[in-house]
Amino acid sequence: MKLKELLHYTYIFPVLAVGYYFSGLMGTGVVFDVIAGLLLTGSVLSAVHHAEVVAHKVGEPFGTIILALCITIIEVALIISLMVAGGDQAITLARDTVFAAVMLILNGILGICILVGGVKYYEQFFARTSATTYLICIVSILVLTLVLPNFTSSINGPFYNKAQLTFVSIACLVIYGVFLMVQTVRHRNYFIVPEDHSHEHYIPSFPKTAISFVILVICLAIVVMMAKGLSATIEGMVRSLGAPKSLVGVIIAAVVLLPEGLAAIRAARSNQIQSSLNLALGSALASIGLTIPAVSAVCIMYDIPLVLGLDKKDIILLSLSVFIVMLSLSRGKTNILYGTVLLVNLAAYIFTVIVP
Repeated sequence: MKLKELLHYTYIFPVLAVGYYFSGLMGTGVVFDVIAGLLLTGSVLSAVHHAEVVAHKVGEPFGTIILALCITIIEVALIISLMVAGGDQAITLARDTVFAAVMLILNGILGICILVGGVKYYEQFFARTSATTYLICIVSILVLTLVLPNFTSSINGPFYNKAQLTFVSIACLVIYGVFLMVQTVRHRNYFIVPEDHSHEHYIPSFPKTAISFVILVICLAIVVMMAKGLSATIEGMVRSLGAPKSLVGVIIAAVVLLPEGLAAIRAARSNQIQSSLNLALGSALASIGLTIPAVSAVCIMYDIPLVLGLDKKDIILLSLSVFIVMLSLSRGKTNILYGTVLLVNLAAYIFTVIVP
């Protein structure tokens, strides 16, 4: 690689972030935390770039799967590290973060993509079979993980006992595993539209792809470590605002989903709405389908209580979001109205988190 390429921000930010993290300056003052936040954001943007380099090399739909799995790894690592450190005070963190991630993806990322594409192209077209395949998996896992715990009777409260938690975790992995087989092998054509082949993409060399993969792993690791280091600052900010602790989950989810969101919006602006859907819905499915089993395994091993069931208000908002997304993607084409309604749903969710 040329020296000019190595001096690109996507290589500089991860190096600076690693050095800053191990310098011990984080948490010593507001200014130092702001600098850490900027480096964290730069590392997230770098992760987007390097994930896209790897994605271009392996092609679709494998590229979007790689990015979705990378985002899920960040989310799982953050949740587990904060839960282990927070003890009983963090028993709702996994639920709040996963729920926030799903709401931000379905209403926020998807809404912006549809709105941006609608403004620029009026209508954008995608394969309805892909949306249907994603949504049946997402709805099933959402109900099993975030709704059903409120109605079981083996244990009081919105909890699963260990047997139930084990069963639901296995169910999530089975659904996600079969989905991956459908997406990559048996019905791969569902997730690729002919228009995608009309665009000539730059195919990076193997050495560049290998370097990007290594930098991507470094970015993911440093994002997790820096976000964990800033968690106390984030919680203090939430307390100073007088907002509920569930807002911490929203902030964590927003940081984690930033790479995915930017990549999806960029695809929508390039009239590749199918790629946007693959990124957004694939992340939503990976977020719940992999995060819940991973967190459940840790909670079972360390005997940490885990609250999964949502309250009535959140169940209503989740049902509204899923229903609107299903209607919006039922015709195989989008327009600005669908995106606007989804963004209004997002605003309602965030507003009710701050003002419950």
